[in-house]
Amino acid sequence: MQRQSFLRGAFTLMFAGMITKILGFINKIVLARIVGDVGVGLYMMAYPTLLLTVTLTQLGLPVAISKLVAEAAAYGDHKKIKRILTVSFFVVGTLSIIFTIALMIIAPFAAHLLFTDERTLYPLLAITPIIPIVGIASVLRGYFQGMQNMKPYAYSQVIEQMVRISLVAALAQALLPYGIEYAAGGAMISGVIGELISLFYMLWSFKHKKQVRIRRNFWSYLNGGKDTFKQLMNIALPTTGSRLIGSISYFLEPIVVAQSLALAGVATSLATSQYGELVGYAFPVLGLAGFITHALHVSLVPTISEAAAQNRLPTIFFRLNQALKIALIAGGFSTIICLVFARPIMELMYHSPHSAVYIYVVAPFFFLLYFQSPLAAALQALDLAKAAMINSLIGAVVKIAFVFVLASRPELGIMGAALGFSASIVLVTLLHFATVVKAIQFKLNTIIFIKGGILLVLTGLTARFFNHSLLVDWALLPRTLTLILFVTLIYTILLFVLRMITKEELSHFPIINKWVA
Repeated sequence: MQRQSFLRGAFTLMFAGMITKILGFINKIVLARIVGDVGVGLYMMAYPTLLLTVTLTQLGLPVAISKLVAEAAAYGDHKKIKRILTVSFFVVGTLSIIFTIALMIIAPFAAHLLFTDERTLYPLLAITPIIPIVGIASVLRGYFQGMQNMKPYAYSQVIEQMVRISLVAALAQALLPYGIEYAAGGAMISGVIGELISLFYMLWSFKHKKQVRIRRNFWSYLNGGKDTFKQLMNIALPTTGSRLIGSISYFLEPIVVAQSLALAGVATSLATSQYGELVGYAFPVLGLAGFITHALHVSLVPTISEAAAQNRLPTIFFRLNQALKIALIAGGFSTIICLVFARPIMELMYHSPHSAVYIYVVAPFFFLLYFQSPLAAALQALDLAKAAMINSLIGAVVKIAFVFVLASRPELGIMGAALGFSASIVLVTLLHFATVVKAIQFKLNTIIFIKGGILLVLTGLTARFFNHSLLVDWALLPRTLTLILFVTLIYTILLFVLRMITKEELSHFPIINKWVA
């Protein structure tokens, strides 16, 4: 199987993630125009159930499989790889059957009692077929990542979104005459079909080389997989724990914010509006480049796992510093754009320029979130997934506590909630970094961060000058796009002037390397 370097794998996933993000945004626009606010509401009520079910079905296995496959591949142990896949398929197969049946039984009660809108039954039932599909796909995804071949997973993401967008309009419109709940269910079905076609592609990619024949001696490999199962669970369960902590924290956030703002004397309607502006407007803008951190996480786990299995500590240091540099470059650029162009961006996207104040407060802290994901990947690759889970738990507790204390103060209000979110980001990032340093005596490449600081200051000052001085007579949309393009060009030039990008790194991309040369 063709292996990719860490950089090529990461940038393959970044490019696919960017396309997927754009297509997902288009999908939401199409859905909203067909089913309206009520239909979107029914869809979004069922969507968290889908995320929770998928999290429980996957059980953190993609990360665990990626790590163990990378370690086995480092020594050419194909029998170990087959045993990992055999045990993983059995686990997700069992969980898929359990959760599919459970969701079909629970859905009517959930629609009536929890969601208080019986129309959510149809979207809930529509998502049940996705459980086994996502389960099988998660095993294949972990395998490809462990073999450091990111193309199948990257392509599958784009295929899934393309199929979803192609079908969502047709299915929603076809079922709309039967009721808005059926249209919302049709939108869910389009996602199921998209996942299914995506799975077919990954299965084809898996069988194409036929390096691992799963069906041959399946039960004998399964019977001898007790130790493999323990190894998988040692990584998978803490990883799932971290995600569940995030889900529970996400569930508690609006409750705590609402109660805190009530204590601060903020009216319920205003509190709801402010929370929507912070979490619904500002956070999505700040997280637009989130696909970059995801790509770094996915690519870094097998790379560091392989190096750790062969006790190559300098390689671990080099790759982690490389990932943190990419996070610095990407996160820095995103932060500058958000800070300098916050008002026009919020005006163009949401017709809410006053919401830019939340970006001014949160963006400098949100910048650290770009480093959090590579550090978490390193912890998982170094058998420290439990430590990462504990760090996440501490961050979640601090976030809820800070939000409650600060948002309940009348002089802070919703800004207290923003500061509480920010405190959690800073704390978890620092805890992850401290854990990595303690575990392997990791040494940060300070020269890169000094150069990065210079890069961000120069670009930020230039962007601020552009925003206040150039094209002031232009309409908002073309002016904003043109200025962002200018800032991007300046940023790119400074990257090369300060040598933040090296020739060795460009050599992983022959076309770019040839063009630059």
